Amino acid sequence: MPVIAVAIISVILLWLMNWFLLGRNRTLGSQARLPRQLIMFVLTVMSLLVLIILFPMTDSTRGQIITLLGLVITGVIALASTTFVANVMAGLMLNVVKSFSPGDFIRVGEQFGRVTERGLFHIEIQTEDRDLATLPNLHLATNPVTVVHKAGTIISAELSLGYDVPRIKIEELLKEAALKVDLVDPFVLVISLNDFSVVYRVSGFLADVTSLITARSNLKKYVLDVMHDNDIEIVSPSFMYQRQMPSWDKVIPKAQLSSAQIQAEEEIAPEEMIFDKATGAAELEDIRAQIEALVKKTEKMKKKKKTASADEKIELDKKIELASRQIEELSSQLEKKDDAQSEDEA
Repeated sequence: MPVIAVAIISVILLWLMNWFLLGRNRTLGSQARLPRQLIMFVLTVMSLLVLIILFPMTDSTRGQIITLLGLVITGVIALASTTFVANVMAGLMLNVVKSFSPGDFIRVGEQFGRVTERGLFHIEIQTEDRDLATLPNLHLATNPVTVVHKAGTIISAELSLGYDVPRIKIEELLKEAALKVDLVDPFVLVISLNDFSVVYRVSGFLADVTSLITARSNLKKYVLDVMHDNDIEIVSPSFMYQRQMPSWDKVIPKAQLSSAQIQAEEEIAPEEMIFDKATGAAELEDIRAQIEALVKKTEKMKKKKKTASADEKIELDKKIELASRQIEELSSQLEKKDDAQSEDEA
């Protein structure tokens, strides 16, 4: 009878702890949920051990069951390198390192995209085709992961030109193309001197990484436009030996829009459609970060209020009330966005 009572109490306590740690706060991100899930796992194992100890049985049988349970746990840990437990351990390591978060661009091997979700066993990224790819945490822990820095990154484009075109002129035109894409501090490198052509690379700093795909494409577009506007063909001299063409004929489109006309055209950034889920995940992560910062700020003000003067307490009360309203508004936004994203996935 006491065992049944303990079992019922354990179930109730575990349910309450699950509600307290996870259920009552739907705004928690995957990174914040991970340690809470581990706490629930430990509490469940401890409850099971208590029930085994209290269950009416001989000491030898109880010892055998506890030994068996210990062997199972030890065996699971020992097989971590070849089972799903390895992904859990890799997930813990990635959570501690915190090299990337939802919304970041990452490259792992041939996979490239924006992170949409981080879990205990895997991460999910949205690729350039708008598809969702799942990568096990173990794969990320054992392979190099390239993360595009949120503060900005370098983008570049390469092209080969003949030796008959002056290098100084080419560098000026390539920098001009980079500036049209709003790249900061553009520079040009000579990559290789081939038998019939010179390979150039134009690069520049892109501050807004959310438009990474569009910026890379626009850089190549403006390189084409700038070269064609200045009567420079983007082919190596060997090209004329492969096709029977007069030496004075240029390989340039006959009819084309000017660079000014192209700049005037308004284009919708494809990132809005390609990375819609990743963008939503990044927005949720930003709101969670704002809420967390406001909560910490409120706690500091409450502590400061204890030793403040009467006038300072009035001012602090106003600030605390304002922060509380902001937290409520952000929490409401977060819940609405989270529900909308769940409906889209469904």
